[in-house]
Amino acid sequence: MLRLATITQEDILAHHPPKKHNMGRQKVYLDKLSRIFQIRNLLLRQALAECLGTLILVMFGCGAVAQLVLSKGSHGMFLTVNFSFGFAATLGILVCGQVSGGHLNPAVTFALCLLGRDRWRKFPVYFAFQTLGAFLGSAIIFGMYYDALWDTPDSFNVTGEHSTAGIFATYPGKHLTTVNGFFDQLIGTAALIVCILAIVDPYNNPIPQGLEAFTVGFVVLVIGLAMGFNSGYAVNPARDLGPRIFTAMAGWGMEVFTVRNCWFLVPIFAPFLGTVIGVVVYQMMVGFHVEGEVRDKLEAEAQNERVRLTNVTTNDHNKEKETFLFRAIELKEQLWKSGDADQVMQMLRNTTALTLSNAGSFVP
Repeated sequence: MLRLATITQEDILAHHPPKKHNMGRQKVYLDKLSRIFQIRNLLLRQALAECLGTLILVMFGCGAVAQLVLSKGSHGMFLTVNFSFGFAATLGILVCGQVSGGHLNPAVTFALCLLGRDRWRKFPVYFAFQTLGAFLGSAIIFGMYYDALWDTPDSFNVTGEHSTAGIFATYPGKHLTTVNGFFDQLIGTAALIVCILAIVDPYNNPIPQGLEAFTVGFVVLVIGLAMGFNSGYAVNPARDLGPRIFTAMAGWGMEVFTVRNCWFLVPIFAPFLGTVIGVVVYQMMVGFHVEGEVRDKLEAEAQNERVRLTNVTTNDHNKEKETFLFRAIELKEQLWKSGDADQVMQMLRNTTALTLSNAGSFVP
């Protein structure tokens, strides 16, 4: 009787070894490229991230405007433009937020510098790269809808019935005066800053981690729905200036700067003044108070620790432990100024428990 040999999986692999994939080699190449192109300068990395995030904002936002204008309303409406800018802000923040904070707007950077949360040297660099990102985003939309632009009568006009410059930058409505337009941008930016400060304030019901971008996008959407009629709610100097510079170079000419008594100055300067107002209003009406509550809690807990320690029966052997504990309390009182409120409160409790347990019989 013939015995059938048992063929195992090892035998199959021995005679027919699997083909080697190139994934290992590809990973090595990618690692080499990463080392070559990695930028060591932190500020430059952050600026490049801001550039890309702002590009996303302008590309998707102005793309929706282009569809609305060039299709004469058949492929969009005012509502779709607002939703597009809101979602574009969310996506832009998701793209660059982990690296740069996802400002996408010099007004936001300016506000954080005013509050001491960012260094002032970051402001001009962010402003420049955010403007560059907006410039590139508008260039992409120009290239995407190039044929549609040429198919539109008088397509490269800045004003008039068939003007298309408004696809890229903001322009005032026929009814709007310069003074009213300045007030429009001032209030819009102040509202934006107040809402953003509330979102990022660690002392004021902070948004769950990961949802900040969606909340900011919702804020942009609401501002567009409520304040977009007059001049398109730029509330962002980089978002307006970058595309305006591009349109001046792409065929619309210098009229984009001179139209309506140099209107372009309004969406540049009004948002910064609105930022100051927004910061002052938020801090005076909310920020200082919630921060003060946290400070009072920390001081109260520190005082309770002091009372507890002063009531302890000490001797020469425990003098060094007592000194260590008092120094730990002083350090914790200082941490609240720079750290997250919840983290500092938890550190205060954990450190107290740890140090007291290390003191052994030091606590009565």
